[in-house]
Amino acid sequence: MTQAGLGPAQVRARRRLAWLVGTRLVLALALLAVSSGLPLAGRSGTPEAAHGLHSTLVLACLVSALSGARLRWVRSLRRFAAAQVALDLATVGALVHFTGGADSVFASLYVPVVAYAALFFERRGALLAACLAALSFGAVLAVPALGWVRGFGPVMAAPILASVWGVQGGALLVVALLASFLSRELHLTGEALARSRHDLHRLRWLHARTVESLLSGLVTTDPDGRITSLNPEARRISGIRTEDVLGRHVEEMLPGAGALLRPGEGVPRARMSYQNRRGDALHLGLAASVLREVDGSPAGHVVIFQDVTSVVEMEQQLLRSERLAAVGQLAAAIAHEVRNPLAAISGSIQILAGGLVEQSRNEEPGRLMEIVLRETERLNRLITDFLQYARPAPTRGEAVCLAGVVAETAEMLAKGEGKGLEIEIDVPSHLAVWADRGQLQQLLWNLLLNAAQAMPGGGGLRVSATPRARAGTQGEQGPVRTVQEGEADPGVEISVVDTGVGIAPDVLDHIFDPFFTTKRAGSGLGLATVHGIVERNRGQLRVESAPGSGTTFCVWLPCAKSPA
Repeated sequence: MTQAGLGPAQVRARRRLAWLVGTRLVLALALLAVSSGLPLAGRSGTPEAAHGLHSTLVLACLVSALSGARLRWVRSLRRFAAAQVALDLATVGALVHFTGGADSVFASLYVPVVAYAALFFERRGALLAACLAALSFGAVLAVPALGWVRGFGPVMAAPILASVWGVQGGALLVVALLASFLSRELHLTGEALARSRHDLHRLRWLHARTVESLLSGLVTTDPDGRITSLNPEARRISGIRTEDVLGRHVEEMLPGAGALLRPGEGVPRARMSYQNRRGDALHLGLAASVLREVDGSPAGHVVIFQDVTSVVEMEQQLLRSERLAAVGQLAAAIAHEVRNPLAAISGSIQILAGGLVEQSRNEEPGRLMEIVLRETERLNRLITDFLQYARPAPTRGEAVCLAGVVAETAEMLAKGEGKGLEIEIDVPSHLAVWADRGQLQQLLWNLLLNAAQAMPGGGGLRVSATPRARAGTQGEQGPVRTVQEGEADPGVEISVVDTGVGIAPDVLDHIFDPFFTTKRAGSGLGLATVHGIVERNRGQLRVESAPGSGTTFCVWLPCAKSPA
């Protein structure tokens, strides 16, 4: 039987027994070695006494060795300990008998036997061992005095023997009481220490699991700002291994974080742009605080940071929506006020033109009137776009088969602006979205037309659709970090990819603003209208582009069962 599966108390008891057996073996060997050349205080001069002493010590060595070999396989430790106490009492009695009885130097060995009996059996065991030790000592004194066996010490009168036995017995009882008290205190202290160790171990485990389970990056530093630890989330966000930054300044891992460690009032917070080792462009929210020792003295700093890229994007979308709403209200008011007088002007010019059509078709007034009519019509279309953007028709959601709408829109583009383009469509026939059919077709037309205009010299245009849950902020490992309402909804992502000139980064942030355009004849309302349609149909819109690398528009819309 090994120590596997034993409780802490059993392990401690087995360890104490091992020390006891080992100490007894060493002591017996030492006494055996010195007894050969020393007379042991002159009490072992006779051959019989020397032979008995040596035999007792040899037997004690053998029994100790066998006990040590057997200890590993003992099942009942209490019985084994009781046997060791009895064995030691018998051994000490024999040593006292062969070395002078009442005058023996080994009489004091009864004390440690009673002491470790108290260690194993507490008060009752200690008192019982003291009584047995007193009886053993009394027998060693009485039996030779009665002439039953030969004694090896001086002959003493009965009152003297009784006094010696009484003093020794009383001393052993006192030792038993004191040792049992100390053993009880030691036992209670051991239990308290074991509980404290368990609580400390559990607290350390809980602390380690808490830090590892945090959904925020956590970095600790020394007072100089040099990194001492970082949790798994910090490694995931930054893409940096622990061994690569330990001992380095936190500024090397998080540029700009060093300013948060400067002394000041409150908890320093900041938001900054960050590019991790994987090349991902992120936005981080950081906070720093002082790490203190138990006595309250500063021991370093704690820097906590989160990936708030999705939050920044939502803020930008909210600002864009607010800006679009304000511009839309203004556009609606202006368009309404301009359209009425524009209609009157157009009608009047048409009447005048009708009167001059036969007389001066080729004259200057007729040519100018044609220009006025043409520009008036153009202005009217622009105002119509204004009103459509600012006052969109109510959204009527229905299950729309995506493949059919995409095919129709692509065919319209191929017959007009898309001549010379290689159009590829990858839309499964079973995919359907929940949206307004007319608005969806307008959204696709604006995106495809925008892509065609970005490739004036021809190129490739690809339209694809795949089932996908709403984009959230779930990390590479671990649970969802922030959940917005409906984020787990299933849907379809429509991608429109062109191989055109791409969009510059300073332009990319403004492409959905109304009236913003880089085209000479553009109105700047196409992509703004796309943005509004996506919002009204509870979708999401994102764009990826770089100069010379083409542009990708991704539109997410809620899915629906394919209509029959």
